[in-house]
Amino acid sequence: MIKLRLKRFGKKREASFRLVACNSTSRRDGRPLQELGYYNPRTKETRLDAEALRERLGQGAQPTDVVRTLLEKGGLLEKTVRPAEIVGKQKQAAKREADAKQAAKEAAEAKAAAEAESGDEAPAEA
Repeated sequence: MIKLRLKRFGKKREASFRLVACNSTSRRDGRPLQELGYYNPRTKETRLDAEALRERLGQGAQPTDVVRTLLEKGGLLEKTVRPAEIVGKQKQAAKREADAKQAAKEAAEAKAAAEAESGDEAPAEA
């Protein structure tokens, strides 16, 4: 299977990436079948060979998640919501609700403890 992925190059801590088409079993920085673009994460500069990318996508090449995002920003793919995003958002919402319930429970317990403490102190002073 052909994958569209990023190939790292550049100095240490100053990485730049080439967008390449390569076999899915090849190494990340191995020899690609074709170079299709360039991405510099420090300057956000992106250059894409639109015609070659459309041709590779038409042949059934599968982009990685990062490459898919770049292609969506470049207008070559329409933005789609992947199932993993839906599941992740549902889990995040459930966690927020559970945290809110836990915080409310703790606040109620603290308030009850404060009221009990103030109730105990009032008769002692009289």
